[in-house]
Amino acid sequence: MTVYLQLHYTDLLGVLRSITQVTRSIPHNPGVESIEVFIDGSSVYGLGEIENSDLKLKPIGETLTKSPWDQKVYLALSRIYYPDGKRHPFDPRFVAERTNEYMESIGYKPVMGVEVEFFLFNDVRVHIDPIKQYLEIDSSETAHGFGLGLPAKKAYHVPEPLDTLGWIRREIIEALEIQGYISNKTHHEVASNGQVEISSGAYPPTKLGDYIQILKKTAKTIANKHGLKAVFLPKPIPGDNGSGMHVHVSLWDNGRNLFYDPNNKFGLSQLARYFIGGLIEHGQSLSAIVSPTTNSYKRLVPGYEAPIYLTWGPKNRSVAIRVPAVNNPAHVRIEYRPPDPTANPYLALSAIILAGLDGVKKKIEPPPPVRENVYKWSKDKLREYGIKQLPRNLSEALDYLEIDNEYLKPIFSKQLIEKYIELKRKEIIQVEYNPTPMEYYYYATLW
Repeated sequence: MTVYLQLHYTDLLGVLRSITQVTRSIPHNPGVESIEVFIDGSSVYGLGEIENSDLKLKPIGETLTKSPWDQKVYLALSRIYYPDGKRHPFDPRFVAERTNEYMESIGYKPVMGVEVEFFLFNDVRVHIDPIKQYLEIDSSETAHGFGLGLPAKKAYHVPEPLDTLGWIRREIIEALEIQGYISNKTHHEVASNGQVEISSGAYPPTKLGDYIQILKKTAKTIANKHGLKAVFLPKPIPGDNGSGMHVHVSLWDNGRNLFYDPNNKFGLSQLARYFIGGLIEHGQSLSAIVSPTTNSYKRLVPGYEAPIYLTWGPKNRSVAIRVPAVNNPAHVRIEYRPPDPTANPYLALSAIILAGLDGVKKKIEPPPPVRENVYKWSKDKLREYGIKQLPRNLSEALDYLEIDNEYLKPIFSKQLIEKYIELKRKEIIQVEYNPTPMEYYYYATLW
């Protein structure tokens, strides 16, 4: 019987790719790891030049599953190699693997989780050419069409039937479980027009990167099956909340949560405070990796629960680093709120860990925790407290990354960082240098 093995891999910018191997035998673990499939690395972001483009994929046995949608199809994530068998240094999953190994070699086991926000639209239509541009979004939940809909910024935790998308989230979660990934929570998010959230279980960074990539693929597949569109853009609709990818992290050793201290008012250890100090110290350059698109910075503006100030506080969603309220010492952790779903998850999770680790190594004490709404602070008060702001756009974030990247060097090579910045600079030119309908609306008549 003919069966199909779909090998998935991720390029440097975080795009999930796939190639299908036709076979006459059912793949099994660990035997599947003997399969090798060659690809053209020059046709994807950041993996090769045309004059030296042959690369090969080898499936990861532990990720092998049967497709939730087709009994003849098997799925596996893959590692990327040069033809001589050497791992490709720009393989993002390799970065996450090395990060996990490095942390454990110095006595820390990272435990991470993620809340992935995204939109489920009925349809999205986009047209771009030199003399015609438009974007049209359809949603059964919109407050701008016929019917009652859901008002902007008021849809958090609405129940069914106001939440029209609970059934499809359940289908996504069940398909994830078939593929070996556990979720622990789902709900309707704040924005109207079908904003939802699915949260992961607790995983090491490599496995959590896998979860994010497979969640996005699964959501898009199931949405398409039902005539919907899953959109992970950070800010698809002006005037309403955007989509973040909040990352939760703690460090463990021998079954002990190193972020917990029962004698601290917030239950937070000194090591955790140093970790926060590292995230604040490197938050502006980290932004280029965790908020990596021009659209990311349309989300990072005041008034939409998205962070713009690099500070921290307990139970505070106006700051970049929140310490969630918990009842169990095992659940003590920090939540890093700037990331969004366009980030390459393997690079983003690794960079977050390395930034925090640099704070631990250098004993960077964070500023006092903030318990107020920072959005309401004056510029004078922000200056008084020495609070830094996240970059205003992707170009500025890349400027910071060019200057501040030593904390990444235990894992990220100089060549990888340079290639990443080069690709992102080209992306800015392609996206930002084009006139938009909004610019015509504001400038073409009056100026």
